[in-house]
Amino acid sequence: MKKEKRLICLSIVISMILAIPFFRVNAMHIMEGFLPPVWCVSWGALCIPFVVSGFFSIKRKVTGSSKRLLLLAMCGAFAFVLSALKLPSVTGSSSHPTGIGLGAILFGPAAMSVIGVIVLLFQAILLAHGGITTLGANVFSMAIVGPFAAFGTYYLLKKLKVNNAVCVFFAAFFGDMLTYIVTSGQLALAFPDAGGGVMTSFVKFLGVFAVTQLPLAISEGFLTVIVFESIRKYSSRELEVLKAL
Repeated sequence: MKKEKRLICLSIVISMILAIPFFRVNAMHIMEGFLPPVWCVSWGALCIPFVVSGFFSIKRKVTGSSKRLLLLAMCGAFAFVLSALKLPSVTGSSSHPTGIGLGAILFGPAAMSVIGVIVLLFQAILLAHGGITTLGANVFSMAIVGPFAAFGTYYLLKKLKVNNAVCVFFAAFFGDMLTYIVTSGQLALAFPDAGGGVMTSFVKFLGVFAVTQLPLAISEGFLTVIVFESIRKYSSRELEVLKAL
């Protein structure tokens, strides 16, 4: 445990050293070459502590259980397939589900940061969806903020004694929506509006995504409920061990 804490602390220090200077510059998968280099480095640096922590989280949760390892692989496949579905929008952009809510509920947000890196890296290389230079920004929005939003929503509603299916639905919904809100913020920071600055640009990007993303997030919520209930039916013991029930 001491070794893990030291590595995580070291990763945080490295992240701060790399990221802080760049945030002083005023200069949905974000595509290759779209962000200025300073933002590519900054977002990538911010991801380091989460990914390092995620490796230890996965190790603790799947060691000694091939069934839990299989569940983790299934969560990765679920995220890969859903987030690879690029759907055209009437606003001229494209949107897609994220699929990160399921894994966040089962294995926690830290584990999903690692899964997200793998998913986004393969999509960038094999599908030209996203990019290598923008990997850090995409990981931060989809594999860090999204899972934390989903995880927090799920356990908050559980504490309020809300029906489990409703908890899963809103976890997936808010995990999806927060991903796009953060993506809008990332784009606004990199490309502030000439007249209104960052906030005007942020509102514009939100408007571009919202038309398609709202119904997609609702659909993802229902699909995640169906998949979760199927897992609950056949692997309730593993869900209890993972404290996902």
